[in-house]
Amino acid sequence: MSKKIIAVNAGPRKGWNTDTLVTEAAKGAESAGAVIEKFDLFRLEKYTGCISCFGCKKEKFKGRCICRDGLTPVLDAIRGSDGLIIGSPNYLSEMTASFRALYERLIFQNLTYNLEAPCCNERPIPVLLIMTSNAPDNGYDWLLQNYQQALSRFVGPTEVFVGGDTLQLKDYSKTDWQWTMFDPKAKQQRHETVFPEKCREAFELGKKLALK
Repeated sequence: MSKKIIAVNAGPRKGWNTDTLVTEAAKGAESAGAVIEKFDLFRLEKYTGCISCFGCKKEKFKGRCICRDGLTPVLDAIRGSDGLIIGSPNYLSEMTASFRALYERLIFQNLTYNLEAPCCNERPIPVLLIMTSNAPDNGYDWLLQNYQQALSRFVGPTEVFVGGDTLQLKDYSKTDWQWTMFDPKAKQQRHETVFPEKCREAFELGKKLALK
């Protein structure tokens, strides 16, 4: 039976850096025989982060977020999957608010507050966490380490992949402001030379995830 892999784009820009790397990772998983279901968080019905209702702490809802909104199909799909690919751009030294909403509910539903068994997830799945950023690849190791630890503990063994120093615009000269922090030519050159390699790496990581 084919494995089912969930791919989640937590960035708003279709066809840009985060979406592209998530898509390439999904293609890699697909090449290994996996069936892919993809979600774009910015295109779902209205949803929120964890509302601290503690419904998931009741025995009959153990490990299941009971809040019903646009994230419910995503959470249900992840719960029944064999792997998760999730990507987000870095906004102000954090993941997007959409990523955080899913992350909170994905983690908290499996947290028990029980010292003997702090996690009630009985079916860990491998996770590939992708982050894109204007900063260098190693500019946010501390942030990614925190996410990697939490996801590994409450969802499944997590690998991290970064696409740094990304191209933000096709033409920086058309902005109203002078973005003097960036060298447009260098950004474009990196996008044309380094980013394709990042796409190949994402593909291979997705393939590796599907083979676990």
